[in-house]
Amino acid sequence: MIVLENVSKQYDGNRYAVHDVTLRVPLGAMLVLLGGSGCGKTTTLKMINRLIEPTSGRIVVNGQDVRAADPVQLRRGIGYVFQGIGLFPHLTIAENVAVVPKLLGWPKERTDKRVEELLDMVHLPPPEYRERLPRQLSGGQQQRVGFARALAAGPQVMLLDEPFGALDPVTRDELRGEFLQLRRRLGLTAVMVTHDMTEALLSADLIAVMNGGRLLQLGTPHELLTKPADDFVAALMATPRRQAKEVESIAAETGA
Repeated sequence: MIVLENVSKQYDGNRYAVHDVTLRVPLGAMLVLLGGSGCGKTTTLKMINRLIEPTSGRIVVNGQDVRAADPVQLRRGIGYVFQGIGLFPHLTIAENVAVVPKLLGWPKERTDKRVEELLDMVHLPPPEYRERLPRQLSGGQQQRVGFARALAAGPQVMLLDEPFGALDPVTRDELRGEFLQLRRRLGLTAVMVTHDMTEALLSADLIAVMNGGRLLQLGTPHELLTKPADDFVAALMATPRRQAKEVESIAAETGA
């Protein structure tokens, strides 16, 4: 479970990137932070694992106040995936996946076994991929390695910052579906950042809509579509509806 209580991040003594955000992510659920650029969603995400320190408020992950935890140990216990992937270019795929287990001092046999399990889990057969370098993989394959690396130490919590944003639409949709299946199978509690309304609606158990650093509405995809809290949320939710109607109209015109 992840809990944020009156969390704020303030810069320069007066400018709020995030202002008084309170929300709860139930155990095993997926929350999507949704909003435009600069709305505070990535700052909120990074405060959960203390990549950014909150100015005020309280954040609890699985019963532990994150400010009471050693930040390095905290991050090693939370999977983190981001758009840039950040694989080490000089390390093989197996070595990239093994980074956190090695930092944790796992024995080689245990680490090697875990790498094999994870590469199979993300559909990169070890005999074919473990000795390759990142530059020898496609963008989608590299992101799969990013997921495997984030899962290496068996975290209960996963944070994802625009993880599919740099991928082409077909790969993006395929990989998103695979991740959602994997998340449910492992029972992960996850928080994902996106500005894509359709991706949020199709991925989330809960959506937190943010604007200007504030949380405007927290609810299920159905609740946001049918009972938007204000005009901003209503306009945001209207976009995928309008796009779907436009696609249907084009299909009808062409006889598809």
